[in-house]
Amino acid sequence: MSDAFSALDHAHMAHALRLAERGLYTTHPNPRVGCVIAHGERVVGSGYHQRAGEPHAEVFALREAGEQARGATAYVTLEPCAHHGRTPPCADALIAAGVSRVVIAAEDPFPQVDGRGIGKLRDAGIVVDVGLMHEAARELNIGFFSRIERGRPWVRVKLAMSLDGRTALANGESKWITGEAARADVQRWRARSSAILTGSGTVLADNPRLTARLPEGEPLTPPWRVVLDNRLRTPPGSHVLDGTAPTLVLHNEQYAPVDPRFQAAELAVVAEQGGAMDLHAAMDALAHRHINEVHVEAGPSLCGSLFAAGLVDELLLYIAPVLLGDNARPLLGLPSLNDMAARWKLRTLDRRVLGDDLRLQLRPVA
Repeated sequence: MSDAFSALDHAHMAHALRLAERGLYTTHPNPRVGCVIAHGERVVGSGYHQRAGEPHAEVFALREAGEQARGATAYVTLEPCAHHGRTPPCADALIAAGVSRVVIAAEDPFPQVDGRGIGKLRDAGIVVDVGLMHEAARELNIGFFSRIERGRPWVRVKLAMSLDGRTALANGESKWITGEAARADVQRWRARSSAILTGSGTVLADNPRLTARLPEGEPLTPPWRVVLDNRLRTPPGSHVLDGTAPTLVLHNEQYAPVDPRFQAAELAVVAEQGGAMDLHAAMDALAHRHINEVHVEAGPSLCGSLFAAGLVDELLLYIAPVLLGDNARPLLGLPSLNDMAARWKLRTLDRRVLGDDLRLQLRPVA
């Protein structure tokens, strides 16, 4: 990392990151990337990656800059690509445009890039500085980095509870623990995810739609709906089988659909472990389909199993100022502990008040 980043460099990279955020709901499975091209304080071009298969951020910025790109500095939130995918290499475009310096927030771990973009630029005589606002760039694409570096998606579990730690009444009724502001916030977390995941028990009990609903006019690439349904219990007429969003049903190989109820969904076999679905194998199946961020909305058993398997990377916990009583359903089904040293430790990233409710954004402590 260069020590020579100026206040102006920080300002332009912050601008590029804000641009990248515009693709929060539309770019997956690609990363969210922004680019700013400037001569000193004067910005001559800017852009962001909007959808997979469409031009990258650098292309939009170079189009806007035109001949003014020559001798300019380009600020890019992720290393420019160096390979021919669905679009030509952005490193080549920057070289052809004659930029004199490129500032990059984070290297791209994708095997066909992974330093090659930086190498191309430097071989062409362009000054390349890497690492400015690195953590912010990674955070924006946390699922992409997780899939490429760890081989599995970033798993974010959403739970809503009462003050006494309950998620539903004893009879299963849970609508609505939280208020409208919290529910609208959940829709945005759904929308930024590559997939919304639940279990067959939730499908049977609640018949959820598992779709992301944003205000009219906001762009959105619909996330996958993923149902962990080991024995294919999802009944005909379930909303998750209505064909309104791409749907994946993961199941055991002993069970196969014998009727057309799954014709609007993709089915994939996942191995069992101890009589239940192998959750690590399920995440492998999602990574194979280029799913970056998984948003989980499920019951206490599946959420608890994900925690116990070490697969939960983040928890969104919505707390409503209500009490549901001792017989109401618990937050998580976790194994019993005999030692406080074995407890699951979480650190708080963010606290936010949404109407009357509180949202905590938490991550497990390694």
